[in-house]
Amino acid sequence: MNGANLDDLVDLLGRWASGRGPLYLLLAVRLRALIDDGVLPPGDALPPDRVLAKRLAVGRGTVVAAYDLLQQEGRVVRRQGSGTRVAPLDLSATRTADGVVANPLLQHILHPPDGVILLTCAAPHDPPQALFEAYEEAGARLAGVRDLGYQPAGNAELRAALADYYCARGVPTTPEEIITTTGAQQALTLLTALLAAPGDTVLTESPTYPGSLEVFRHAAAVVKPVTPEQLRYALRERPAFTYFVPTARNPDGAVMANHDRRRLVTLTGEHDVPLIDDEVCAELCFSGETPPPLAAFGPRAGQGEHVITIGSLSKLVWGGLRVGWIRAAAPLISRLARLRAVHDLGGEVFSQLAAAALLRRLEEVRAARVRGLRERHDHLCAELRGSLPSWSFEPAHGGQTIWVRIPRGDADAFSQVALRHGVAVPPGRSFDPLGGHADHMRLHFLFPADELSRAVNNLAAAWAVFDGAGRTASRHTLIV
Repeated sequence: MNGANLDDLVDLLGRWASGRGPLYLLLAVRLRALIDDGVLPPGDALPPDRVLAKRLAVGRGTVVAAYDLLQQEGRVVRRQGSGTRVAPLDLSATRTADGVVANPLLQHILHPPDGVILLTCAAPHDPPQALFEAYEEAGARLAGVRDLGYQPAGNAELRAALADYYCARGVPTTPEEIITTTGAQQALTLLTALLAAPGDTVLTESPTYPGSLEVFRHAAAVVKPVTPEQLRYALRERPAFTYFVPTARNPDGAVMANHDRRRLVTLTGEHDVPLIDDEVCAELCFSGETPPPLAAFGPRAGQGEHVITIGSLSKLVWGGLRVGWIRAAAPLISRLARLRAVHDLGGEVFSQLAAAALLRRLEEVRAARVRGLRERHDHLCAELRGSLPSWSFEPAHGGQTIWVRIPRGDADAFSQVALRHGVAVPPGRSFDPLGGHADHMRLHFLFPADELSRAVNNLAAAWAVFDGAGRTASRHTLIV
């Protein structure tokens, strides 16, 4: 990059250092925005570390750390001898240039590959009849309504229905303690924007939902995984908040025991650290019973003011029903509503009315969904045991996914072989804040039995090639 282009980049960076947090994170945040907005197009060369550091009057380590973070996210490519360049748009959906995994969930939503069985995006593909009937009911309720439709905190009918839902689960709730969102992903994004500044620490489990890690990284937070044993000590460092998925956890379908839920709420409460309880899959427990939300384990039921609950209907009903919510203390909900109004003035009312109708039929909808999921889960497990006996996994207790470990090699490399055999799988590093779990992958069981069988058959054929057995005869022929 010549001097003129360097000056242009410095102008584009603007007052990049004016925020709160470590300089390298602030620089990475600004560069990320320029890349994502296309201002710095794919292939553009970025200044050498020393050159940019000198021009910005910062230490070289600041630029190196910013570039390294962007490389981990797959936004830049760094190679010895050719410098640092903005990554191409068609960079591998599962691997960045240096081998760090990009989030295949988001990549395959944005650019779905043709002719591939997508085991990456775990959301229902088959909306139930109840959804169509709920929209009919919503249309009837809208008839004759005179209203602007701008409702930043959400539709009043849905907020009341959700308050009743939590009251029935042992957590006293008023509509003022609910805000509806465009799916749980927006709920998490709003909470992160409100609670965390660049450089703040967020504590999570590992493995955990990869979409949450994307949100936290986009906010330039430092994500640290913790075990239950480490939590007490990690809380002393005053993280911005903690994030857990205690019920039907993505990716392994685990369900946290009640005594662990109580301990989690107690510890975070003692340190006055917000605790986000992601309940997106909570209604999908195979036992047929839904465990209490974390908010039920406060000093008194519903009085854990630091506990924030998020949920949605995207897993229970259909991924295209973009209705989620946050349950929290009323002052926090008020702040979230003001923040949301800046972005979109509120969610789409028609779908919220349909969601309220679906909540009135919750038992019926849940029973049908869980029954189908349990059957497909059992089918997938049986297929894996029969075709890939060297792979190991624990059956899920709920949710939509299982967490599989391969006996040898790296799941990132295997995912590329699987893709050539017509199956896209998300490698384990996508689910780990530090890029661990390299020998794991997540498989969902949302497809019909015949398609799950085809996926496992093709995975077995891919494994034969990857593991070296492909040089000998294999009983698994690729099914297209």
